[in-house]
Amino acid sequence: MPPARRKSTPSLTWDQVEIAPVVLVRGTEGLLADRAVDRLLDQAREADPQVEVTHLEAAAYESGQLEMVASPSLFGERRCVIVEGAEAMTDAFLDDALTYLRAVPEDVWLILRHNGGTRGKKLLDTVASGGHPVVMCDPVKRDSDKADFVRADFRRARRRIDPDAVQALVEATGADLRELGAATSQLIADTTGTVSTDVVLRYYGGRVEASGFRVADAAVAGQAGEAVALLRHAVATGTGPVPIVAALAMKLRTLAKVAATRGRSGVSVGELGLAPWQVDRARRELGDWTPEGLATAITAVAAADAEVKGLGRDPVFAVERAVLKVAAARGRR
Repeated sequence: MPPARRKSTPSLTWDQVEIAPVVLVRGTEGLLADRAVDRLLDQAREADPQVEVTHLEAAAYESGQLEMVASPSLFGERRCVIVEGAEAMTDAFLDDALTYLRAVPEDVWLILRHNGGTRGKKLLDTVASGGHPVVMCDPVKRDSDKADFVRADFRRARRRIDPDAVQALVEATGADLRELGAATSQLIADTTGTVSTDVVLRYYGGRVEASGFRVADAAVAGQAGEAVALLRHAVATGTGPVPIVAALAMKLRTLAKVAATRGRSGVSVGELGLAPWQVDRARRELGDWTPEGLATAITAVAAADAEVKGLGRDPVFAVERAVLKVAAARGRR
């Protein structure tokens, strides 16, 4: 009678995984994959300070290497084998890895890192169906998810950061998760107490002020002069018209979503697709906005979006005109 097949285990995040005979770290978000591998290595070294660590490149793998590095040690220490670049694995690695998974040794930790794609799908499926831990490192694209990332780092460090400071940090450094992670680590290491918006601006103010989100914030607040000044500074320091229009559109969509819930009970934050801090901030900003004003502002930004994408002759002027219209629409009856 064939042995019972183990059920696949649910996917884990990088900070949930525990060292096991086989672990698959899968996904294109490099920072999260790095953290997962570092966490697993730390756990292996804690379990056996003398652990022998070997790195293999799947793209340059030759037949028999895995069996050789996983063979019992003369001195009895555990072995940890880290396979990098499994998305570019050779056929020899695929064959050897599938053979290895049929009889996994208990004194070896095998960490497979696959950075995305379908190459080696049979191996990925075999690892998952075998009940081995799988760490998913999917891209972090939404600002709300980046904000969650920052808050989680602060929680792990037992530190506090104000909601507006989280948004300021994401706006300043959130284009790349590695940069955002480095900025978060720097703030945790270099500061004490609760991190406020002022602290974030002290460290990253130049980038925050030059971002499209700062332009959008000023325009929505009705501060036409400041919004135009920030716009010109953003363009001068390399920010193009398209992302600035995108920031304006995102800001106004958030206001419109929250405004639509006025007078309605039982509407959850989850239904809006927004983080709680985004909803709280939008409610504060909506104080002087009317439905007519929001409609005017959204129409102006939609027209600017079309112009910066080819319908207009001067994209920067188109954005500046939209910014002025948004600022003027605040309080419009």
